[in-house]
Amino acid sequence: MTTAAHTYASDVAFSPAVKAIQARKGSREAYADSEQRGWRTEVDDNLAAFLADANSFYFATASAEGQPYIQHRGGPKGFLKVLDKQTLAFADYAGNRQFITQGNLSENPKAYIFVMDYAHRRRVKIWGEARVVEDDEALTTSLMPKGYRARPEQVILFKIAAWDTNCPQHIPQKFDAADVAAALAARDQRIAELEAEVAALKGEKGTGAS
Repeated sequence: MTTAAHTYASDVAFSPAVKAIQARKGSREAYADSEQRGWRTEVDDNLAAFLADANSFYFATASAEGQPYIQHRGGPKGFLKVLDKQTLAFADYAGNRQFITQGNLSENPKAYIFVMDYAHRRRVKIWGEARVVEDDEALTTSLMPKGYRARPEQVILFKIAAWDTNCPQHIPQKFDAADVAAALAARDQRIAELEAEVAALKGEKGTGAS
């Protein structure tokens, strides 16, 4: 995999054309300051914790001609794993067999991961390069979530070039059905406990009156 040399990590996103528009629209100075501080290029504890709690993300690739393609990836929490400070990986499950992502990566390794946490209104953007590994059974097995009913077809390794976060503006707050069900079950259990306490108190009161 090859990566063009950048002065700043954020140059992976802020191309000369992007910087020109930022200058024209008045945001270049602020982003020039953020360039000096630097985007992150390695997994830190915050990103590792964020990914460990993620059960969904969007994976973007492009053909050699630059035609973009975005595909959703989902699985149990933590299925997108951290292998080292600059490498993420996930088991690629068998699907509709269009193989657009794999075809794109065979001619253009540049890729992008976009992770949304709707419940807490957070998002993480990760730029890098990716490759498909088809013949490493041990690696595939190690990345496959235990007990998850899916057939792993291969592995995708993602090398991080840079990552950044966004503000929560305009992110709608949504919750996973499983989390909502768990919260409702806890509420119903508490209601049942309170009703039992009330019934017991009424029983004691009735016994005292007799």
